[in-house]
Amino acid sequence: MHGALRRAMASISGKWKLEILWLLNQRVHRFGELRRAIPGVTQHMLTAQLRELERDGLITRTVFAEVPPRVEYEMTPVAQALEPTIFALLDWWSEYGSRVQDQSSGSQ
Repeated sequence: MHGALRRAMASISGKWKLEILWLLNQRVHRFGELRRAIPGVTQHMLTAQLRELERDGLITRTVFAEVPPRVEYEMTPVAQALEPTIFALLDWWSEYGSRVQDQSSGSQ
């Protein structure tokens, strides 16, 4: 059980993965759209996170033979099955987020 939880969390953890999945849950995105929609993400980090999500079967990358090439990212059915989990996380944060200390803002 513990190993399964660790593997599940590893596939969706990472600084930007849940945000990427949230955006792709809304619609198909191009790389530049994702980069603009996620403040603070670097091109290198976004590329790395997208590659990991693709490797883990959570997103697909489609390259269109155009000039310049167009690349689109979308969630796979496997990742779409995470939607209730993502919404449950949002509900949890809405209910309890004010009680969770945000270390990034310097709260103690």
